[in-house]
Amino acid sequence: MGADRAYAYGAAAGLLGDLLLGDPRRGHPVAAFGRAAGAVERLLWRDHRGRGALHTAVCAGGAVALGAVAERAVRRSPAASVALTAAATWAVVGGTSLAREAGAVGRALRDGDVEAARARLPHLCGRDPQALDADGIARAVVESVAENTSDAVVGALVWGAVGGVPGLLGFRAVNTLDAMVGHRSPRFLRYGWASARLDDVAGWPGARLTAVLAALAGPDPRGAVRAWRADAGRHPSPNAGPVEASFAGALGVRLGGTLSYGGRVEHRPVLNGAAGRPVAVTDIDRAVRLSRRVGLLALGVTAGARLLWKGRGK
Repeated sequence: MGADRAYAYGAAAGLLGDLLLGDPRRGHPVAAFGRAAGAVERLLWRDHRGRGALHTAVCAGGAVALGAVAERAVRRSPAASVALTAAATWAVVGGTSLAREAGAVGRALRDGDVEAARARLPHLCGRDPQALDADGIARAVVESVAENTSDAVVGALVWGAVGGVPGLLGFRAVNTLDAMVGHRSPRFLRYGWASARLDDVAGWPGARLTAVLAALAGPDPRGAVRAWRADAGRHPSPNAGPVEASFAGALGVRLGGTLSYGGRVEHRPVLNGAAGRPVAVTDIDRAVRLSRRVGLLALGVTAGARLLWKGRGK
């Protein structure tokens, strides 16, 4: 068995493992990385871009190096290579946890328990839940499902196809660092600059593939393409824009608008405003189903592309 077939089998097994098992409630490898990155931050922190860049290099570089050492150690055993890739894929993708958290908020909203939905929302995104009514919570969930389909599933599969296990671990490390230090708080405005910019670069291909697949797999492909072309560039994030716009058009809803993070109110452009309707609670389940279809398609596209590309080079 060649290395590329071992990767394809392992990635498929890892994604299946995520679908069946989800994330463990304790001892998740990403949480362990987060603790290590937090320790490095406490050691290195200064209000300086250079220190932040060093933090990014140490943490992301360490994850890539760990993946490379592990991959090299099992390269002579196809079975071990498949198992390693499966374990790495399971560790870095989070589609099932994403769907589980979105579903929990959706059930609370369907039961009319807005307070329970507010209490659960921070498990999914960083919005200020107390500033949101039921419709605002539903919109926040759909936007988070769209963005995290790229960040938690498709982006990892793209970099896994490019770089194997080091690519899988490196992408998740970069994405985690951005979530930890890449936001525009006073403490991290300079220190987190490198992590945020690297996350923009690493997320670029996965976001575009997510937008394409959402258009192909969604109920309104033309609407997805139209919203992507018209509105994605107006979003402040270069990667969330295409993904959220494509999901909005595919689902026939309006996303974006006023939101609150950490007590700071932002007024973002409305995506698919001309053709979409306000998000309803039932759209949460529709977004989750679209996310799952996109993830499965991304596995086929990325694994197939790796097999074809490597095959041409032989």
